[in-house]
Amino acid sequence: MSVRVRFAPSPTGALHIGGVRTALYNYLFARKHGGTFILRIEDTDQGRYVPGAEDYIIESLQWLGLTPDEGQGFGGGPDGPYRQSDRKPMYRQYAEQLVQRGHAYYAFDTPEALEARRNAEENFTCNFRTRLSLDNSLTQPADEVQRRLDAGLPYVIRLKVEPGRDIPVHDLIRGEVVFQSDELDDKVLLKADGMPTYHLANIVDDHLMRITHVIRGEEWLPSTAHHVLLYEGFGWQDTMPKFAHLPLILKPVGNGKLSKRDGAKFGMPVFPLSWKGETPEDSFTGFRETGFLPAAALNFLALLGWHPGGDQEMFRLDELVQAFSIEHIGKSGARFDFEKAKWFNQKYIQASGNAELARLIRPYAEAKGYRTDEAYLSQAAALMKERVTFLPDFTEQGAYLFEPVRDYDFETIQKKWNPAQQPVFESLVATIEQTDDFAAPALEERVKQFIQEQHLKPGDVLPLLRLALAGTMKGPAVFDMAALLGKTETVNRLRTAIEVFNQAVVSAG
Repeated sequence: MSVRVRFAPSPTGALHIGGVRTALYNYLFARKHGGTFILRIEDTDQGRYVPGAEDYIIESLQWLGLTPDEGQGFGGGPDGPYRQSDRKPMYRQYAEQLVQRGHAYYAFDTPEALEARRNAEENFTCNFRTRLSLDNSLTQPADEVQRRLDAGLPYVIRLKVEPGRDIPVHDLIRGEVVFQSDELDDKVLLKADGMPTYHLANIVDDHLMRITHVIRGEEWLPSTAHHVLLYEGFGWQDTMPKFAHLPLILKPVGNGKLSKRDGAKFGMPVFPLSWKGETPEDSFTGFRETGFLPAAALNFLALLGWHPGGDQEMFRLDELVQAFSIEHIGKSGARFDFEKAKWFNQKYIQASGNAELARLIRPYAEAKGYRTDEAYLSQAAALMKERVTFLPDFTEQGAYLFEPVRDYDFETIQKKWNPAQQPVFESLVATIEQTDDFAAPALEERVKQFIQEQHLKPGDVLPLLRLALAGTMKGPAVFDMAALLGKTETVNRLRTAIEVFNQAVVSAG
């Protein structure tokens, strides 16, 4: 059977970065084996449904380039629909099947009655120890059960977990894991409103969609015992998928799983895209809006728990596909190292073509009212890409390439400038203005000639040129900046700088 995997998130809010890693591993596994990658929206818990969350999931996968072969928002197939609420009518027949086979039962207990038992008994749960003291089809005569069903009285269908047996689960990452049925509760499979729970819908859909491998987060491992019982109850154990439960993504420091609140706490994104919630506390900045390239985000996430072997760190998506294997996924949690994520983004920006960077920079330039022609943006990208970490840095750290200098490094100016230098500096400005060839090499040669003619040192002139053009000692080569800005803008900035330099010295003292 060909490989078929699914990414099955719930639309209960923004997609956490851990969910993105799950999607990535499923995608890589499917592509590695020439299989099918499916997106299924598991919205059986309608009480937690959040409007916009499904679109967010789809947009996140689109931004990252993890395109499903079929699924919600990506084209149908014979196994659709791919939103569980759209499949609601069919789940009842499967729940009834389990009742008829003796693996499930009707439970008529009211929420109030169950709550009273929980209040009266510590650690109360519905299981083999308590179900015969509850109101269900195991304790009521058959004719009474039928009467209630015919009358339309509310009920749920629960899985009947038999005690006294071991339930082995072979996990492709963790090896053999054995659960004791005595420790399991009788999970609700079908709710009173006819909506299936995650446990029933998950198993039925995986079977009908012919899923061969379930690759999901570690938090689902305890539920797998119930899922094995469901496969057995349906008689589907021979086609049960193989399981692989991924290690947790841990906080950057300290212990515990990385949470959505850690983004604000540590000043970093933990979601693929920004999400605006009802309150500031529920609103988050995403990797995309921070200025990550999708390829960098994927490369970083791929190595959070998976170890390819060898020293290679930089992987294009097609290289990840070729290198990926479940056997190289670790069991222990992987720490979310945001500094490493930034390093990846720097490397991907540096490796990007200038034309591609121009396309990515354009929205930021437009938002600030800067010029957006491709030729200029490409040249600006070439000057800045070795110096930035995120895409917004091109127009924030490199603002002086797009607008007159607004912020000067006055401390350095006061060290480098003496008003007595003004005549020589004005002569330099005139020399630059008279230079016909304004390409960086020719301009550099002419300025160095001027330095020699005036019996100066490069340190007497070049720092002042940089401060005049950029306001800071940081940034691209000074003559490259001048060539990009052009003669008119360069001369204007140099003349403005003379006034600024003098004022800085006067204000100092």
